[in-house]
Amino acid sequence: MEKQVLIEFLKRVELFKDLSFEQLSQLSEKVSIENYPAGKNLFSENNIRKNLFVIYNGEIELYKKSPYGAERRLALFSKYDFIGEGALLDDSPHSTSARTTVDSEILILSRDKFNKLIEENNQLAINILGKIARVISRRMSSANTRVINLAAQYQSGRTRKEHDLLGDRDVPEEFYYGVQTLRAIENFNISGVTLNFYPHLIEALAMVKLAAAKANYELGLLSKPVADAIVQACTEIINGKLHSHFAVDMIQGGAGTSTNMNANEVIANRALEILGYQKGEYKYCHPNNHVNLSQSTNDAYPTSIKIALIKANNKLVEVLRELISSFENKAKEFSHIIKMGRTQLQDAVPMTLGQEFEAYAVTLKEEIQRLEQNAKLFLEVNMGATAIGTGINAHPQYSEKVIKHLREVTGLDIVLAENLVEATQDTGAFVMYSSAVKRLAVKLSKISNDLRLLSSGPRAGLSEINLPPMQPGSSIMPGKVNPVIPEVVNQIAFKVIGNDLTVTLAAEAGQLELNVFEPVIVQSLFESIEMLKNGMMTLKLKCVDGITANERRCREYVENSIGLVTALNPVLGYETSTQLAKEALETGKGIYELVLQQNLLSKEKLDELLKPENMINPNLVR
Repeated sequence: MEKQVLIEFLKRVELFKDLSFEQLSQLSEKVSIENYPAGKNLFSENNIRKNLFVIYNGEIELYKKSPYGAERRLALFSKYDFIGEGALLDDSPHSTSARTTVDSEILILSRDKFNKLIEENNQLAINILGKIARVISRRMSSANTRVINLAAQYQSGRTRKEHDLLGDRDVPEEFYYGVQTLRAIENFNISGVTLNFYPHLIEALAMVKLAAAKANYELGLLSKPVADAIVQACTEIINGKLHSHFAVDMIQGGAGTSTNMNANEVIANRALEILGYQKGEYKYCHPNNHVNLSQSTNDAYPTSIKIALIKANNKLVEVLRELISSFENKAKEFSHIIKMGRTQLQDAVPMTLGQEFEAYAVTLKEEIQRLEQNAKLFLEVNMGATAIGTGINAHPQYSEKVIKHLREVTGLDIVLAENLVEATQDTGAFVMYSSAVKRLAVKLSKISNDLRLLSSGPRAGLSEINLPPMQPGSSIMPGKVNPVIPEVVNQIAFKVIGNDLTVTLAAEAGQLELNVFEPVIVQSLFESIEMLKNGMMTLKLKCVDGITANERRCREYVENSIGLVTALNPVLGYETSTQLAKEALETGKGIYELVLQQNLLSKEKLDELLKPENMINPNLVR
């Protein structure tokens, strides 16, 4: 590579951009350039740092492996970015690994050559080390103190200047979001749960922006190159790219404006790259003027939420069906096991363990219909309402066209609300859906209560079933195993019930033409869905699928129970049955035993009456 070309390149690298021409010239003599094929490691975790790497062409991903070998991508770096700068400070081991994703040209400055540079030009080395210190400080200042986003400390160090109503700010160069998102991140460090925790929401935001861009192009409001770039950027996001750049907290002020602007800025900056410009060159594709054209947060945001909730509900129902299948399998497996049914925790009448588990399957099946029915309310949207429902700043034909494109991109039967002013302020659909989610949680909690009670013991409880042992249950009581999986499902239900109250209060608190509390409604619903999905799958895999029955214990309860007399009442008569019950209570003997002792029925006849098939259906015999 020609020296002048190399110097011009080094001038654009954040670490070296303040160096003089003479310093850059001297530095250029210390670097080497190497070609790396795609998939080649530059360095590996726990190996000694040796080199500073600067990307001349290509792309590098920084990743980390879990103890089980699973890889997690932390960051992507491209031209002018650098990694491994810590090697110029000391020889401590790398905490991550890095490899090329495409064929790449990499400039390398080794620690040995940098030490020689220190000997030759101490001031030059000091300038570089000072820049490294500032870069590391900037990276670490952006790292989430709760270690939610480990990638934050791996920023490239380069920045771009952006401005908004409140002034200028430096935005890290590799981030696709802009200044308004940056302010939102600073203002709303609330829950630590950011938009990228919920991919359905990000995909839905991109779908809305894509449909809007197509509608605006058809109306002659966007040029074809800009519209195509926005559509391509949105398509990439729908396909799972750039999700890490949706970094605003789910709990936020501003009625969702921060979420909407996060999407606008990411899409605009990606569209700029597609058009051949640099991030931040908004005169060519602006977050507000182009990506947000014909929209307001007050129609784009709730529409995105509704699409995302429909998609999330589909996944919730899918997991629910799997749990139902597990209960159905257990119902068949336990269909021959006779046991005592109980009401008010007292002995009632015999049934089968299979019937008990079948009831769990049936009660959960009912929730599929409720969830799907209430999710259909989300098909009505207010696109084109803009600020308050009057459609200000939108083309008269915009609503019709954007709905058409939304139906195409989502595959959903989306319709425009009859009255956009009403639809912009109304949150009734969220209240209805939240109630269905709560109802599912209540039923799951009741089932979990039953599983804990039926497995209680093992010696001093009911012990009719055995839950799979998942972990030791006590730090002081040897041999104790707790029903930890039903317990966690109970706790999930408590959270979901609380979230439903939050949704109710937030919906009630709306004022005039807008409900500004939609963000907490959104956070509550998505949290509930996510917890229920995880909880139901955990309940299925780590509990229900492994449940076994204590058949002998179940039979003993039937034979010794006073409640058995109810099943024999049609044969022995009410007076005789009452006398049997009284004697059983006084003597502690079981009904089964007393019937045989008093020769009221033969053992064969008694066993015939107590067969599961004769006990579990209407079968009145005199």
